[in-house]
Amino acid sequence: MSNPTKQNAVFRFFWKLDSVVSAAVFESFDFLRRSASAYSSFLYRFRLSGPRRLIVDLADDAATFGTVFAFGLLAYALPPFSGTGDVWNKGREYAVTFTDANGEIIGRRGIRQDDAIPLEDIPPHMIKAVLATEDSRFYQHFGIDLQGTLRAIVQNAKADGVSQGGSSLTQQVAKNLFLTPERTIKRKVHEAFLALWIEARLTKDEILKLYLDRSYMGGGNYGVEAAAQYYFGKSIRDVSLAESAMLAGLFKAPTKYAPHNDLAAARSRANVVLYRMLDAGFITQGELVQARRDNVAIVDQKIIESPDWFLDWAYKDTLALIEEQNLESNFVIEVKTTIDLKLQQAAQKIVNAVLETEAAALDANQASSVTMTPDGAVRAIVGGRDYEDSQFNRATDALRQPGSSFKPFVYLAALMDGMTPDTIVVDGPVSIGNWSPKNYTGKYAGRTTLRNALAHSYNSVPVKLSLQTGRKKIIETAHLAGLQSEVENVASMPLGTSAVTLLDITTAYATFAAGGKQAKPYTVTEIRRPTGEVIFSRDVNSNAPVQVLPFEKVAELNDMMHAVVASGTGTKANLGFAPSAGKTGTNQSYRDAWFVGFSANNVTGVWFGNDDFSEMKKVTGGMLPAPTWRKIMLEAERGFAVAALPGVPLDESYAQFAEENPPYPAGTPSAEPALRTATVETGETDVETVKPKPEQDAVVAVLKDMFGLFDETNAARPQKVRKIGPRSAKKRQTRVTLILPEPNTAKKRKRLGEFLAVRRNSAFDKLRERQKIQGN
Repeated sequence: MSNPTKQNAVFRFFWKLDSVVSAAVFESFDFLRRSASAYSSFLYRFRLSGPRRLIVDLADDAATFGTVFAFGLLAYALPPFSGTGDVWNKGREYAVTFTDANGEIIGRRGIRQDDAIPLEDIPPHMIKAVLATEDSRFYQHFGIDLQGTLRAIVQNAKADGVSQGGSSLTQQVAKNLFLTPERTIKRKVHEAFLALWIEARLTKDEILKLYLDRSYMGGGNYGVEAAAQYYFGKSIRDVSLAESAMLAGLFKAPTKYAPHNDLAAARSRANVVLYRMLDAGFITQGELVQARRDNVAIVDQKIIESPDWFLDWAYKDTLALIEEQNLESNFVIEVKTTIDLKLQQAAQKIVNAVLETEAAALDANQASSVTMTPDGAVRAIVGGRDYEDSQFNRATDALRQPGSSFKPFVYLAALMDGMTPDTIVVDGPVSIGNWSPKNYTGKYAGRTTLRNALAHSYNSVPVKLSLQTGRKKIIETAHLAGLQSEVENVASMPLGTSAVTLLDITTAYATFAAGGKQAKPYTVTEIRRPTGEVIFSRDVNSNAPVQVLPFEKVAELNDMMHAVVASGTGTKANLGFAPSAGKTGTNQSYRDAWFVGFSANNVTGVWFGNDDFSEMKKVTGGMLPAPTWRKIMLEAERGFAVAALPGVPLDESYAQFAEENPPYPAGTPSAEPALRTATVETGETDVETVKPKPEQDAVVAVLKDMFGLFDETNAARPQKVRKIGPRSAKKRQTRVTLILPEPNTAKKRKRLGEFLAVRRNSAFDKLRERQKIQGN
């Protein structure tokens, strides 16, 4: 029989592999055995016995188990912290102080903080008070105070509880910047690791500065400067030893020891701090006694009327601007805003007055308003009836159907498609599928002009226009005007069924007031650091408004919208003394009522409705919103000269209206009007009235040039005059100053009309004669 190993190659391969593996295993085992024997023989020469053997074994076991424990500790408690980027400001909140145009503080948002005070400007007794109570060995340890930790463990054991903290000041900085205040072993381990990391990267002074600036000090304040300003009404530079002790006492429990909450507890804690300073050798016994006698005065934190609706939106606007301008590294800033405080307060009073009287009977429980300039500078925001009851801002955040106040975008698209305000259209039945819109009255007007159709808010006409121009063109026009909300491309869209915010549609109307230059709402005009350095100025850092709509088409639309207030659905909004335009809006089932309109100086939107979308009692835009709009605009127009609107010229009729109809009716919430001077050229001598007696109520009458603003043309009797003297022979004129009392009787109003008519007609006759001569 033949040998299989010589005949089968596969068998031969595995046979050889088995021999190689067996030999390798044997040799490896033999090598390990011989090596162990050699190592044992080597160690045998160093064999220890007795106490030395015990010490070595203990050290060996400690090293072994210590290594295992260290790796386990790293795996369990290493903080989730990369250490890259702007680590010192991660999660930090902004501290924003808002002012009006004059620099007067109107409120704050975010946190209250000021980190602009250098460490060298902080009084030494303030720093010593902090070190004495928080970490007296701060400048000696490496981030973890082992001595202090052991002392705290002993004291806590004696007290059978937590009576003393063992964290160093560096550990507290780590907790404030990177960790949560939870009391767990894991957090304490995180503190220790991060404290070592911080000490390796910052100097002791830098760590101390972070602690003084970022620690919470009660009352919404972060840092010693903000706390000193809040509690004592002074800078940290100027605090006394007693005040420093009181501030230093806040670090342990800021809410418990805040002096505005519990002054007795704050003083008691300050005494503890003073004795610790004495024990540490930072102050003398005499200084301690003097500080205890110092009666620290706490500033009375008065609750002022804050424009919270405005501030809420201004804060969002500021944060967006910070991101847009790459100013994210500036966390403590002062923002100058566009607010008009008098207008803001007046608008809130007007809205609340209407809600409490007329609106209540009509089941309208909420309202809002926005006023801005044609370029988008927001002057006032009323977000609802009462900010304390509800912080939801109905002017900036509530999405509601605008109803007919959306129609101007439809008509503008038609004008841009070649139509004119006098184009004849037919107000009659129209159907799109199963949907057939009807007018408010249930009747149709037949043949009419675009101007009249918009003025009377016919529903069939904009639907027919949408079929002609295309709904896509209307949506594009609305967005060009500045409408940011999504507009649905559905058949009912021309009647305002797509939800918008009041701020959004008011901004789009501002583009009409600006003659087609797109308005963008803003509240911020300037941003400064606490040092006063300007880091943003709208005049410098913003682009000029862009012409997005044809001026001549916007002028035609304004002419049509002027007809709304002159003879259409918005006659209750007619200002009379100044060119104005606007549009009423009422959505389905009377859930929302709007009026949005503008003059050359201001744009205001007003909304009435209910938060739960319940129906009102057939409230239309011309009922509550329109007269409310007029009252707000009368306040908004104070201080502005009357000017023409694009498409709505300024003529003598406005001056005549102001004479015959005082623009501030009795009962309107308003501030005392300012005294103004009217100048009328007569070619004669200067005449000035004598100021009336102090007991008389002064009201404004303005006759500025030919068609000036009649702020308060109220009834008055002619006053005694005295001559000032002749003017230059080249140009002689009469200047008449009218001091007009409140029109409390019809007789006085009639007397004023007669007096002004004589004065004014004489002046206009001479002006016309002069212009005729110059024209010839």
